[in-house]
Amino acid sequence: MEVKRIFDILDNLNEKYPDKADALACKKDGAWIKHSTKEYHQFANYVSYGLLKLGFNRGDKIATVSNNRPEWNFADMGMLQVGVVHVPIYPTISDKEYRHILKHSDAKILLVSNEDLYKRLSIIVDEIESIKEIYTFDQIEGAKNFNEIIELGKKSEDYNLRGTLVNRKAEISEDDLATIIYTSGTTGLPKGVMLSHKTFTFQAKKIAKLVPINNKHRMISFLPLCHVLERVGGYAFQYIGTSIYYAEGIEKVAENIKEIQPHGFITVPRLLEKVYDKIVAKGKELEGKKKDLFFWALNLGEEYEFSGKGFAYYAKLKAANLLIFSKWREALGGNIKMIISGGAALQPRLARVFHAAQIPVYEGYGLSETAPVIAVNRPGGTMFGTVGPVLSSEQDVKIAEDGEILFKGPNLMQGYLKDEEKTKEAIDTDGWFHTGDIGTFVDGRYLKITDRKKEMFKLSTGKYVAPGAVENVLKESFFIEQLMIVGENEKFAGALVSPNFEFLHDWCHDKKIHYRDNKELIEHPEVISRYQEELDEFNKKLGHTERIKRFELVCEEWTPDTGELSPTLKLKRRVVKEKYKDKIKKIYLINK
Repeated sequence: MEVKRIFDILDNLNEKYPDKADALACKKDGAWIKHSTKEYHQFANYVSYGLLKLGFNRGDKIATVSNNRPEWNFADMGMLQVGVVHVPIYPTISDKEYRHILKHSDAKILLVSNEDLYKRLSIIVDEIESIKEIYTFDQIEGAKNFNEIIELGKKSEDYNLRGTLVNRKAEISEDDLATIIYTSGTTGLPKGVMLSHKTFTFQAKKIAKLVPINNKHRMISFLPLCHVLERVGGYAFQYIGTSIYYAEGIEKVAENIKEIQPHGFITVPRLLEKVYDKIVAKGKELEGKKKDLFFWALNLGEEYEFSGKGFAYYAKLKAANLLIFSKWREALGGNIKMIISGGAALQPRLARVFHAAQIPVYEGYGLSETAPVIAVNRPGGTMFGTVGPVLSSEQDVKIAEDGEILFKGPNLMQGYLKDEEKTKEAIDTDGWFHTGDIGTFVDGRYLKITDRKKEMFKLSTGKYVAPGAVENVLKESFFIEQLMIVGENEKFAGALVSPNFEFLHDWCHDKKIHYRDNKELIEHPEVISRYQEELDEFNKKLGHTERIKRFELVCEEWTPDTGELSPTLKLKRRVVKEKYKDKIKKIYLINK
């Protein structure tokens, strides 16, 4: 069948793979609960019938705040089939952001996953005139449950209601608004990105042709489903007929991977960096020849190229795969055929090492406004240090005179909700979307991102610094968890550094350095000296104006919960600058 609207993906799944027993799965009370294709299709229809009986019309909005679970899909497809616009929201944002999104979107009801979210959001919802009810996925005393909508649909299903749904689906065009995704708000309040059915179905079909995954495979999902990359990936895998297993949470991903032995997953670079750091940390615990062998293999991996390294290199790599990297693959379930990385820049070193270990990591690029895929590496079309070729010939990408990446394509947003001015700023009169990213094409084919246009700053010497590129180099250090480059209008570049405290604590233990807490730790002369050595070493990889002359350590980890990172783990530079303004001043004191 022809797939044009998002819910056509579900109909396609039901038509091609009607006997699939584990279309969607999640873990409850220690057991994996599997939903067949037929169940998924039926539950989505019940949701649609229930919403029709509740009086929902095309263009009405429903918001969701939930962990990853099959009910999210039932609700998503059920809404879309009747023309209701889905507004998925991150479970980790601030109350201020919740108030803004829920009010701005005009959502009529809110679906939440658990009791904590219900208690927190009930207070906020009382202030929002448009929201009439909150429903919960979990059973919570005193709260309306999502199953009430399903049961209403189930009881009401008859010939007439089925006909109403058929007619409603027929009225919906691929160009109709399907969802509003709010940006992660790194530079202020989130903007509502309006995306049509076509933005997703176009990409799902293109991605399906590129990935080495089919209907016999399993994917594990742990990035939030409100994350646009995870969402479009989910649609693509449903289009292929691939099973999707939802992890219990970030803290249980490793355990869940061992249980289900997936063939792939989608991630952001920071999570992949943490996996790599843990692998290396275990390698450092080895002794003697085992330790030497581990780091011999690791060094081989960091030099990896697909071809051109010579027979001797690939013979050694084969041995490294047998002796060392096979254990990496085993730790990831033993079946990984691909990992898709997006949302931020991936260290080229990591891409090389994982490819060398026969765990292919394909980095891609896009924005919420492009839903999101603009370019992506793929089997037979990967270049390390780039985000790969443009996804499809139906998309246009060009580099403006100032280096900014401009985009046109079927997956471009309709605009920002209730913000014509911002929409005109983003999409020019010729229809080009201004991404705000600086980039270039390598070999005329592979797109390379060098930095964010708005984040670049000029030193007092007149030289420009691209902080993102510098930060990506420095985060290769095991001592550094996060950092932010500063120095606008100053003579040199400096850095605020949030240490990798787990690694630093182990190092201090080995060096017999004593401290009461992290505040005292970052002020210890030996610790400061060690970080200076680390930065001096990494400075050798940087251009003269990019080198870090001075730095300040901070005693806190940066997370979405503490406000320094967005829900997609991007740095909130304004927040960090304000929080650490005294430390930044200290960096540039003449007599520090």
